Amino acid sequence: MTVTPEQDARIRKMTFAATYPWYVKKVEAKGRTIEELHQVIEWLTGFDAKKLQELIDEKATFETFFKKAKLNPNASLIKGVICGYRVEEIEFPLTQQVRYLDKIIDELAKGKTMDKILRK
Repeated sequence: MTVTPEQDARIRKMTFAATYPWYVKKVEAKGRTIEELHQVIEWLTGFDAKKLQELIDEKATFETFFKKAKLNPNASLIKGVICGYRVEEIEFPLTQQVRYLDKIIDELAKGKTMDKILRK
């Protein structure tokens, strides 16, 4: 599947605050913790729990969220399919970054070890 410019534009406008509860629900349903969720988000973005809460409170869009992030240099090691898209093949940088986030949260929920999720 190929990401379209329209899908990229829609993702730009989505807020992190709108998706964060879904992330929490997903990982907790599989026996993982919010602390582990925050650990993988911090690995990818550099945002600690306090900064995440600030971004949630300001209802930052994903565009703003990733502009403020310091993307981990190993993020490009995140590979595989999420939501029907192969993340390493996504052409739009922001959409790819959002899918990186989705992918590592999915890996957390599926029970992967932190060493594998954090590409150590």
